[in-house]
Amino acid sequence: MDQTAYSTGTPSQATILIVDDAPENLNVLGHLLRASYHVRVANSGRRCLEIAGADPKPDLILLDVMMPEIDGYEVLRRLRDEPRTRDIPVIFVTALDGTEDEQYGLDLGAVDYITKPLRPPIVLARIHAQLELKHARDLLKNQNTFLEAEVVRRMGENQLIQDVSIHALARLAETRDPETGNHLKRTEEYVRALARRLQREPRFSAYLTERMIATLAKSALLHDIGKVGIPDHILLKPGRLTPEEWEIMKTHTLLASDAIERAEQDAERPVEFLILAKEIARHHHERWDGCGYPDGLAGEAIPISARLMALADVFDAVSSRRVYKEASPCEEARDIIAQERGKHFDPEVVDAFLDIYEEFKGIAFRYGETIEPPAPNSYLASSRRPEATPSPGT
Repeated sequence: MDQTAYSTGTPSQATILIVDDAPENLNVLGHLLRASYHVRVANSGRRCLEIAGADPKPDLILLDVMMPEIDGYEVLRRLRDEPRTRDIPVIFVTALDGTEDEQYGLDLGAVDYITKPLRPPIVLARIHAQLELKHARDLLKNQNTFLEAEVVRRMGENQLIQDVSIHALARLAETRDPETGNHLKRTEEYVRALARRLQREPRFSAYLTERMIATLAKSALLHDIGKVGIPDHILLKPGRLTPEEWEIMKTHTLLASDAIERAEQDAERPVEFLILAKEIARHHHERWDGCGYPDGLAGEAIPISARLMALADVFDAVSSRRVYKEASPCEEARDIIAQERGKHFDPEVVDAFLDIYEEFKGIAFRYGETIEPPAPNSYLASSRRPEATPSPGT
């Protein structure tokens, strides 16, 4: 006999798989259990594994130990090795009544150990107890699965709200300077590309984790939010700024960092992207040689986030149209950045940029207003600064 189906009760009843190579034992247990449970039987360990791995899975297995070919202990090992069957509770039902035999079976993962000759009330009580435990475990597992899914859903919803809010704030700054077009998207992608390239370098690898790169790209969107505080006659002036106007223009870095700091103070706990956004907004016009603003930081004192943003911002400023200039070709932007290696920019950041220049060029054309060939431009002409302090970008 390979498999026999006994009469079953309602579909909601548990399914019990009885495994024994002796037909009389299958009949005895089947007769005992069929009034209360769905019963399936197998007369070998191999058949047990086949049934347990198929749908519908049994809720409980009553497993004989002494069977030919594959004994019960080996069957249990294989059940526990398979993700699909490892959680099915197994009760050994055997004539082996030694303490060592019982201990061995329990150590392998059996939930109980019933010795023959069988006492029906004890068998039924132990089966009922194990099914109650399984039902409780299943309820808990389902509840945990639901809660985990709900947490993921709510986190995703919160992340979406956060991202939309960041873009709304960033767009607020862009509305003051409409000719920048897709500047935000381009600089976000430039920063992401630079960070991924620098991730391979020992000096940056510990800092530029995947999480940090994603946060950096998001934070980069707020780098120019301080421009909302710059008067229109300066921000939109079609030409060079006077020294006095330039000093006012430079305050956009402080206006942004102060606003973000106030937002941090309102938060109940530190928010990683706000910390980076403040770094970037305040320091993306610092220079490697210490001649930048607003704090005159130099070298490693400049946050990594701001060093990446500085290069991305200059590349976009040179290669895109502004109210005060036409766009220059990407090659000119590349050459300007290469010339500023070790002066305006971190040398290793420049090296990473040159290595992925074609990726930058692709981003520029994918998202923007870059044109070629351009009207003649120069490093100085790409700047809003007064003549005495040439540097691209604002």
